[in-house]
Amino acid sequence: MDTYTRRAADHWFLQNGLPAVLRPGALVRRVWPRSAPAFAAFAVFMANSAAVVTVTGKHTIDINGQPTRAEWFVLGLVVIVAPVAALLGWLVSRIAGVRARTVAATVAVVAAIGFGIIGGPSPRVLVDLVFEAVVIAIVLALTASGLGSILGWAARTTLSRLAAAGSLLLRALPVLMLTILVFFNSPVWLMASIVSRPRLWVAVLFLAAIAATFVVVVTVDRFGPTITAPEQPIERDPRLADTPFGDLPDPTRPYPLRRPERVNVMFVLAVSQLTHILVVAVVTALIFFVLGLILLSPELLAAWTHNGASDGTFLGMTVPVPQALIQITLFLGALTFMYVSARAAGDGDYRAQFLDPVVDDLRLTLVARARYREALALPA
Repeated sequence: MDTYTRRAADHWFLQNGLPAVLRPGALVRRVWPRSAPAFAAFAVFMANSAAVVTVTGKHTIDINGQPTRAEWFVLGLVVIVAPVAALLGWLVSRIAGVRARTVAATVAVVAAIGFGIIGGPSPRVLVDLVFEAVVIAIVLALTASGLGSILGWAARTTLSRLAAAGSLLLRALPVLMLTILVFFNSPVWLMASIVSRPRLWVAVLFLAAIAATFVVVVTVDRFGPTITAPEQPIERDPRLADTPFGDLPDPTRPYPLRRPERVNVMFVLAVSQLTHILVVAVVTALIFFVLGLILLSPELLAAWTHNGASDGTFLGMTVPVPQALIQITLFLGALTFMYVSARAAGDGDYRAQFLDPVVDDLRLTLVARARYREALALPA
C-alpha cells in the first residue's frame, strides 16, 4: 500500500469513528489540522466573551430583574453562541486540504487568544491565557487519542438521522405525561428552589449514569457475540468503490478484531445511542422550560417555591429566569434521559430506523478494515 492510499485510509477510519484500527503513531499525525473544527468553535465562544465584555463592561453576565436593551442583546448572544460555534465547526470540518485546515486551525487559535486578551472570561489576562492554553491542550489530547473523531462521528450520525430522533420523541410521549405530573407538583418545585446546584448536578449525573450503564450493558449483550466472533465480514461491498479501499485486494483470511478495536466498536455503538437519546431529552427539557416561562407568574412562583428567587444562575451567569425553573428543567431532562434509554432498548421500530443503519455502517467499516489489514500484510 502506497503512502497516499494509507493516509487516505487512515482519514476514512477517523471519519467513521474507528480510530483503533490505525497503526501506532498514526493518530498523532496531523493533530493540528485535524483539531481545526474544535478550535473554530472555541474561537466563537471567545468572541462571544469579548462581545459581552464590550457591551456590558463586565467579565461576568449578571442580569437581575428586568433586563435593559443591552442586557437583552447579551442574552441573545448567549442563546446563539452554541449554534453558531457548531455551525462554524461543521463548516471548517468540510475543508478537505491539509494545508487549508492547518491555516484554519492557526487562524482560529490566534483569534481565540486575541479575543481572550480583549475580553476574556476573567479580568486578568494571564488567567485567560492559561485557560486558553488548557483548552487547546485538551482539544489536542482528544484529537490525538481518537476520542474526538468518535464524538464527531456520533454527532454527524445523529444529525443525519434526526427523523429517527423525532420518531423516538413521539414514542416517548408517555414519559411526557409522567413528567407533566412532576412539573405541576408543588413539592417538586419547593425541592428545586431549595436544593443547591452542586447537589442537583450530582443527582442528574447519577440518573444519567444509570441510563448509560443500561445502554452499555444492552449493547454488549446484543452485539458482543458478533464483535468477538473469530471471523469478520470480508465480502465485497460496492459502497467501498469510491473510497481508498475500492482498489485494495480482498482479504485471503479473516482478521479478528483486537481488544482495542472491540472496545472502539462497542464505544461507538453506545455513544451513538446515548447522543441520540440526549437530543430527545434536551428537546423535552426545553419544552418544559418554555412552558414554565409561559405559565409562571410572580404569584404562582411564590406559592410553589415559598417565595423562591425570581433570578437564577446557569454556568456562572445570573439570568432573569427563576432558579427553580432552571433546576426543575435539569431534573426533568435527566428523568427523560433515563426513561428514553430504557424505552429505546426495547423499541423494535427505533432499532430499525436508527440502530440497524448504524450497525450496517459499522459492518461496512469492518469490511474496509479487513482489506486494510490485508494490504498492510502484503509485501511492498
